[in-house]
Amino acid sequence: MPRLSAWSVRLAMLYLLLGFTFGALMLANKGIPFADWLWRLLPAHMDILLFGFVIQLAIGFAFWILPRYRGGSRGNENVVWVAVVLLNLGIWTITIAGSFNFSGLWMVTGRLLEGVAAILFVFQIWKRIRPS
Repeated sequence: MPRLSAWSVRLAMLYLLLGFTFGALMLANKGIPFADWLWRLLPAHMDILLFGFVIQLAIGFAFWILPRYRGGSRGNENVVWVAVVLLNLGIWTITIAGSFNFSGLWMVTGRLLEGVAAILFVFQIWKRIRPS
């Protein structure tokens, strides 16, 4: 497994742990209220699990498992590293902005970072998707 895929999958597992922790805290708070502020974690919980776990895991496995170019190359790995970094910056921008009720500009910035990450990844991986 390439280093980029290993790091992406490891990060996805950390996001899974963090997302489940947020969800468990909110669920426990729903049963026995102990901290009203926990409900501010709901947008972070959703974003961390959807983008941090699912999308990050998909990126890691897709980069690893899709067919390589002739000669065994996976293409320019640096572009995919940038995509992974931008995805994580977007996730944390949205998580912090949603949890602390920052302005909508922060949310838009986070979504733009995630969108650029998706475009970079698709741009890099597109030619590797071909019929057998």
